[in-house]
Amino acid sequence: MRVTRAEAKERNRRALLDAARRIVAKDGYRAKLEEIAEQAGLTTGAVYSLFGSKNGLLIALVIDYLGPHYDGIEQAVSTGLDLVEAVEDFARHYRRLCDDPDALSHLSFEISLQDLALRDPELRAKLAASVLAHEERLAALLAGRCHNGAALTPRQAQRLATALRALLVGLSQGVILGLTHAGPEQYFADAARALVTPDVLGPP
Repeated sequence: MRVTRAEAKERNRRALLDAARRIVAKDGYRAKLEEIAEQAGLTTGAVYSLFGSKNGLLIALVIDYLGPHYDGIEQAVSTGLDLVEAVEDFARHYRRLCDDPDALSHLSFEISLQDLALRDPELRAKLAASVLAHEERLAALLAGRCHNGAALTPRQAQRLATALRALLVGLSQGVILGLTHAGPEQYFADAARALVTPDVLGPP
């Protein structure tokens, strides 16, 4: 079966992203473009053709990695739940991600990516924008849910989403690294529920 030019381009793009993820997880900011291309079975010319530069490849890597990571949010949280129930469901979903057999390699990659972003303003801005976009996605999922007889406003939902992300990322890293003693789903749910307070939500 003949491969079209578009199919070949996408295959090469995928191969470079997969190779970049492995090399970045292993070498961090020392990741070499030549090694990425070699692992993908391509040349550095393919990187420039598809991504424009090494930085372009890394930026694409941020989008490629974080997108699927958050795709399960809508499925994890039912539309029929009130705010507290939705927060608890989201926390349990986050805890289950820690049981993925590849969770440790995912964490290694995330830390390496953050290290790269700290050294590169363009990549840092892209990573921050991507994280913010996913916070907004969570906020949209929480906004309008009932809490204490009122609907959560978009402003309150955004504040809560920011706090939830910070809490659950930290707890998840602890579980993956073996630092958290109380790591069951219910603990995640209880900790997340504790954020649903007037101080965190702020004014409507």
